[in-house]
Amino acid sequence: MKYKNLVINNAADLMFGLAPKPVTTRRGLVIGGGQVYTELNFTLPTMTIDDSTLPKVYQHYREIAEGALARALDMETQGVVLEFETLLEMTKTPKIGIEIVKILNEICEDYYQKHGLKSEIRLTPNDLREFERPAKQRTSALLEPMMELFEQGMLAGGDLLSIESTGGKEISDEALMMCNIKTELFALAVLGVRDMKFLWGKIVALANKHGKIAAGDTACGFGNTAMVLAEKKYIPKVFAALVRVISVVRTIVAIEEGAVGPDKDCGYEGPFLKAITGTPISMEGKTSACAHLSPLGNIASACADLWSNESVQNIKLLSGMAPTVYMEQLEYDVRLMNEALKDGTVSSHTLQKLMVSSDIYTDPQALVLAPENVIIISRELVKGDSYVANARNGALKALDLIEDALQSGKLKLGENEIAYLPILRDELNSIPDSESEFIEMMLPTLDQTKFIPEEYGL
Repeated sequence: MKYKNLVINNAADLMFGLAPKPVTTRRGLVIGGGQVYTELNFTLPTMTIDDSTLPKVYQHYREIAEGALARALDMETQGVVLEFETLLEMTKTPKIGIEIVKILNEICEDYYQKHGLKSEIRLTPNDLREFERPAKQRTSALLEPMMELFEQGMLAGGDLLSIESTGGKEISDEALMMCNIKTELFALAVLGVRDMKFLWGKIVALANKHGKIAAGDTACGFGNTAMVLAEKKYIPKVFAALVRVISVVRTIVAIEEGAVGPDKDCGYEGPFLKAITGTPISMEGKTSACAHLSPLGNIASACADLWSNESVQNIKLLSGMAPTVYMEQLEYDVRLMNEALKDGTVSSHTLQKLMVSSDIYTDPQALVLAPENVIIISRELVKGDSYVANARNGALKALDLIEDALQSGKLKLGENEIAYLPILRDELNSIPDSESEFIEMMLPTLDQTKFIPEEYGL
């Protein structure tokens, strides 16, 4: 890892709206520069995407952007990011995604020129490679349309570039269901890291070529999958909390390769990335309930620079179309954070304290996201000599914090959760510092019909 020390060493400095390395966008948003902006995430209602429905598809995205920016203007919003997460068909056939970016950008530019409303588009192609099994991470023909959408989409107006990459997911999915922490760590800290280096080298090169912003990645397919499984009581919450911490070592690779933030919201690795690298972050919380439930509704906003939601469908609610409604909800949250920032450090720290205290001891996944715990865990995530050692050390420190909170009586967990703690500790302690030794340990235990080692340089 390139980062051996934290940029933010004090929990008091890990604050919403403030990042040591703010990012300035084309239309003048300064993300992490002293205020929080709304980031709206949206998608289509349930429908087929083919040649016959494309006019309706394009109309949906036009209506989404028009409705959201009109509401933003009415609310005197200081700035907004529209995140366009592509659907499968829009990446497989890049011209569809490119056309949608053009539509969104035309509307953003119109509001900027006529009203001075600053907005940008985060372009997030989906990772097509996960639809091949076993995935061909480096040699797949599906890389070509992904990269075409990145390049032509940024030229069409997509200024912030992100992806939810899926390297290692072939073995992660089963590891999550089986609560196999060693295999999950292998998926993230070995396979995921290697794939991130490969993929983000390409994305950063394209961004630099065209003067765009390589923003960042997220381990949504790992950390959020674990969270959703835990919410459904399929796996322990303590296991999901450790997966969240372990995922940081793979997501930070995007920044090591040249990404500058704001990272992608839905993996919740952001607070650790901000502490370690100083880059601004996007986070989501209570307004993600349209897509999934979570125990992180308020605490997720404690150090956010963009405050986002999960994909909300363009459907009609009583008050209006759902993306417009979510624009309003997010903006009210952002107003409150920005008012606290304007009022000074006492107000901002008071608000942050309330955000944290309302969630911290309700779930171990919330516990590890408290700023003071983020700093403690982040120090462990950078002190080792390998990604494997850092992931193990971070997870062990998270276990320490969970056990301390249990012993103090502040955190309550069922016996079925508590029973996993010594098992997880023993498994983590059996992982060596050396990546090569860990690979040698793990390869014989893995079903190699499910992944192709050569596609990860193994």
